[in-house]
Amino acid sequence: MSSDYGLWPLVIINTAIFAIFAASFFHPKTSVDWKAFGGFTAFLIALFTEMYGAPLTLYLLSGWLGNRFPQLTPSHASGHLWNDLIGWQGDPHVSPFHFASYALIGGGFWLLATAWRHLYEAARTDRLATSGPYARVRHPQYVAFWIIMLGFLLQWPTIPTLLMFPVLLLIYRRLALSEERAVEAKFGQAWQRYTATTPAFVPRRSGTVAPGPSH
Repeated sequence: MSSDYGLWPLVIINTAIFAIFAASFFHPKTSVDWKAFGGFTAFLIALFTEMYGAPLTLYLLSGWLGNRFPQLTPSHASGHLWNDLIGWQGDPHVSPFHFASYALIGGGFWLLATAWRHLYEAARTDRLATSGPYARVRHPQYVAFWIIMLGFLLQWPTIPTLLMFPVLLLIYRRLALSEERAVEAKFGQAWQRYTATTPAFVPRRSGTVAPGPSH
């Protein structure tokens, strides 16, 4: 194995850093919160295991695509898989994929933190969260997790994380629907008016703003 791998302390450290960072923005409290956070943490473990531990994806693809892409070797540089597949010759850390990755990961964490502030203020005053990101979508924190994971996939795609991503999309959708039933039971007509104008995950192009909070 390349000296770039087998670095298990880095797997643990990087997973812990990003998990703690996400937890500090997401503030999981309920069982649904912890399920969502657990799925994200599992994604991080799978990601950093291949980034620093054992490059399973590179081993598989180097045998399958080795003749067409001879640069696919079990080295850390080859882990930036999209760059190898398009023939990027420069430093992989300054490729278009990497810059797009930075933007998505940073934007996702920003959205996660911003959404939590509005959700916390609404919960503190016992009202429905409809301001900030909640004026555009009903579940901005789940959207934030998707954006962050997509950013990591642009930077360092692996077979496990590519398989996990759509599964986590479905899991978060189910968790969102479960949360919505509880919120509707509490806020009734206010929630129904909110959902009539505010999509669950993808903002409308028109930028429709949800109605003001009501009890």
